[in-house]
Amino acid sequence: RAAGLDADEKALIRDMFLITLKPLMYIANVAEDGFENNPLLDVVRARAAAEGAEVVPVCAAIEEELAQLDDADRDEFLKDLGLEEPGLNRVIRAGYKLLGLQTYFTAGVKEVRAWQLRAGSTAPQAAGVIHTDFERGFIRAETISYEDFINLKGEQGAKEAGRLRLEGKDYIVKEGDVLHFRFNV
Repeated sequence: RAAGLDADEKALIRDMFLITLKPLMYIANVAEDGFENNPLLDVVRARAAAEGAEVVPVCAAIEEELAQLDDADRDEFLKDLGLEEPGLNRVIRAGYKLLGLQTYFTAGVKEVRAWQLRAGSTAPQAAGVIHTDFERGFIRAETISYEDFINLKGEQGAKEAGRLRLEGKDYIVKEGDVLHFRFNV
C-alpha cells in the first residue's frame, strides 16, 4: 500500500494476491463522546488518509445498547445522541463503497430479497446474479425505484402511477432498484 507502485507495477503483481493490495477500511472504536475532538481518532484518520482509506468511527458500547432496543426506542436513542443511524449501518455502507457494490431487490408474492452486484452492472448481469439462465435469456427488466416501490405501496401501486419502467439490455442498475426479469431460455 505504501510502496507507491504505479498501475503497471500493480498489474504485474496482481496475480500474487498480496493482502497489502486489498482495499482497506479502518473501523475506530471510540468512547460515547469520542466522535469529535478526539486526538486518537485524528491519528487514525491521518494514517488512513495517507493510505487512501476510509475511517468509520463507532462506539461499541452504544452499538451494544442499540442492539437491545426496539425500533422506536432505537430511533429516539440515536436522536438523543445526535446520530442519524447505527454504526453498523455506516460500516456496511462504507464496505459496499470500498468494494464497489450495490444492492437491488426482487419482490414477489412470497418473498422480497436483496441481491448484491458490482456498481455499474447492466440489467442482464443483475439477472445473472440470480441464475445464469436469466442472464442468457434476458429480454427486459421491469424496474421500479426503491422510493417509488415504498411510497406507492408496492408493484401494483407503482404500475397504476405509471412508475414501472421496462428497461433493456443496456440499462445500468441503480442502487435500490426493484427488478422483475423477463427472460426466455
